[in-house]
Amino acid sequence: MRANVFPIYNNSLIVYKESLNNLNGINFFKMPTVEKTNAIFSKHKELPEILFITTYPPRECGIATYTQDLRNAIQEKFGHSFSLKVCALNAKETEYNYADEVKYTIQTDEEEQFIQLANRINADKNIAMIFLQHEFGLFGGENGSYLLKLMAHLKRPITTTFHTVLPNPNSKLKKIVRKIVDCSDSVIVMTNASAIILRSDYGIAVQKITVIAHGTHLVTSSEVSENKSKIHLADRVVLSTFGLLSEGKSIETAIEALPKIIEKFPNVIYLVIGKTHPEVLKRDGEKYRNFLYEKVYELGLQNNVRFINRYLSLQELMDYLQRTKIYFFTSKDPNQAVSGTLAYALACGCPVISTPIPHAKELLDGAGINFDFQNSEQLAEATIKLLYDPKLLKEMRLNALHKISPTSWQNAAIAHIELTKSSLAKHKVELKYELPKISLDHIKRLTTKDGMIQFSQISSPDLESGYTLDDNARALIAMTKHYEITNDVADLELITIYLDFIIFCQQEDGSFLNYVDQKGSFFLKNKDENLEDSNGRAIWALGEFSSYQNLFSEKLIEVAKIALKKALKNVATFRSPRAIAFAIKGLYFYNLEKNNVIIKVIITQLADNLVSKFRGVSDKNWKWFENYLTYANSLLPEAMLFASMSTGSLLYRKIAKTSFDFLLSIIFRDNQIKVISNQGWHHKDKSANDFGEQPIDVTYTILALNSFYNSFQEEGYFEKMETAFNWFLGKNHLHQIVYNPITGGCYDGLEEHHVNLNQGAESTVSYLMARLVFEEILNSKIEVQLYNEVFQDV
Repeated sequence: MRANVFPIYNNSLIVYKESLNNLNGINFFKMPTVEKTNAIFSKHKELPEILFITTYPPRECGIATYTQDLRNAIQEKFGHSFSLKVCALNAKETEYNYADEVKYTIQTDEEEQFIQLANRINADKNIAMIFLQHEFGLFGGENGSYLLKLMAHLKRPITTTFHTVLPNPNSKLKKIVRKIVDCSDSVIVMTNASAIILRSDYGIAVQKITVIAHGTHLVTSSEVSENKSKIHLADRVVLSTFGLLSEGKSIETAIEALPKIIEKFPNVIYLVIGKTHPEVLKRDGEKYRNFLYEKVYELGLQNNVRFINRYLSLQELMDYLQRTKIYFFTSKDPNQAVSGTLAYALACGCPVISTPIPHAKELLDGAGINFDFQNSEQLAEATIKLLYDPKLLKEMRLNALHKISPTSWQNAAIAHIELTKSSLAKHKVELKYELPKISLDHIKRLTTKDGMIQFSQISSPDLESGYTLDDNARALIAMTKHYEITNDVADLELITIYLDFIIFCQQEDGSFLNYVDQKGSFFLKNKDENLEDSNGRAIWALGEFSSYQNLFSEKLIEVAKIALKKALKNVATFRSPRAIAFAIKGLYFYNLEKNNVIIKVIITQLADNLVSKFRGVSDKNWKWFENYLTYANSLLPEAMLFASMSTGSLLYRKIAKTSFDFLLSIIFRDNQIKVISNQGWHHKDKSANDFGEQPIDVTYTILALNSFYNSFQEEGYFEKMETAFNWFLGKNHLHQIVYNPITGGCYDGLEEHHVNLNQGAESTVSYLMARLVFEEILNSKIEVQLYNEVFQDV
């Protein structure tokens, strides 16, 4: 094993580790790094607060659930940047057992409490800003006018989210809404239609309005979820609706459509999921539900309708939705701007048949069908059409996922913080993205007994795409590093699979083929493509793996060494700069402890080739090895750096730094990374294309930055490394996540207007490689930090 970047002094290490392991009775060294970070920094200075004024669970209310989801998402994305607290709105004569994050409560029917709350907030210097969730029925007074008492007195920045925007307001309503907007620094609506109404019917300035769609939960593929589902509905065709039940849901429209649907598809079952709305229950009891029961009996649908009369956990709800073939949204309220239930259904890949509320009209293009309010005939016809066309249903399912993915709660959290970061900056909030926990879920999903599958459709492995040497070589490097850090014995099976695949791809002459079909045969396209880069990657993987001789059995290491030695006779024929660079990296690691003169000679020959290319192309303004920047650019200067460390050449070191700094000057702009576009590349003396960024290029940049930081100890390299990794987490031109923390997969690319949601092997392994760089650094820095803290106390 190689030396740690941040060594701990051995003479104090025993006392140090004992001290850490006794820290609060926790075995520190078995904690994941994210939890170690929390253990260290939770005791540090009090964080500035964001306060949500809203309904909040356990109150059963759509806005309460919305706020909890949003708060949790912001916590997940930026948890060490600020604290997130809640002021919960209580209805008349109600009390709830709230969680610890609820700092204040207010009885919304008591006008004087709004001024008292304003005074308490103003006196709390730690509150940086406020997110206010607005619905007219939540606040006392005519049209919720008591709220104005609070807003007029508050001395903190306020961002108000309008969950409903009513068109054609009367003068009183318009006046109240305009006063709310005047007291707000910014306002959020969830649909473009609502934004238009605010502008046209209320006269609100366009610059004050931001559209942030209702958040949705990321889910794993429906195939995976069905296998794990606890819901057993045999072979029934599931149609469903969920939400707190009230007359406005117009569930009877769906029930009346069922006889015609069942005539064609007798195995249909319609699930009506959810309790009666608490306010409806207080006012009318179960009158509406009983009406629906009677309707079911009247039409003889007892075997085709099931009522699930309870408030489901999120996991249960997602489970039901992922078993749903078609989702019905039947609201009869044309003024309903947005529906969380509709968004959640789309997030689970449900094709939707919906009444034409604004939210549905904006989202369902290609992902569902709109029908007229209370028109059960149209609903039945649309359902039959879809059930007769499985291909169309599948297309709609994929379209639903593509449509809804930008609205994930993670992206909603980023959008809220981006909107308000100027207000937060005034409170000296330092915005930091949280490192996600490491997940191997998608890595394992992609891996069969033979190797790692190349592509995915969303998060479902595409077995027909087969395997590649490229992906399995990268996977071997990533899983070896993961095993070094975690010592998880389950990694050994994966490592062996990937190593065996590389050996399988090696030919008698020492070269490697790249493409293998799912049956284990080589694709014909191996003959038509230049496989130099693939061969270089194999040498990198074998060389780096061989350097972990103290981590694996001698037999396993020997397998890699034999394959590497066999491949070396072809290295001299490499012409591709990247193939040369991959080979240099592999040979550098292979030779770390051997210090073999022959290997140094080979590295020198390869590096001299790159020097020749650099001298032939570079000039005052273009300090590079080619006349263009394409993919894996950071690999070239990093290889020159490794060549310098192996041979001691100052020339290699100089070219490494010069070329790398030149590349960084192009791909880092406006405090974020923008790697070279794969749509035309970046040619000398021409402007760069801006869009078409791939995760693998971000990862290669991070790996190189780490190498240069360790060698030159320039803080700028480390800062850029953090900036580059944040690209995966949402710090990019779309402000959207590229890594999916639920599947453990990484999306395949960042385009101009959308993210490519397919989570293939290249992207997923690339993300893991980048994440492991930070795991290693964090482990080392945290140990140093705790070492210092422990011995300061001694």
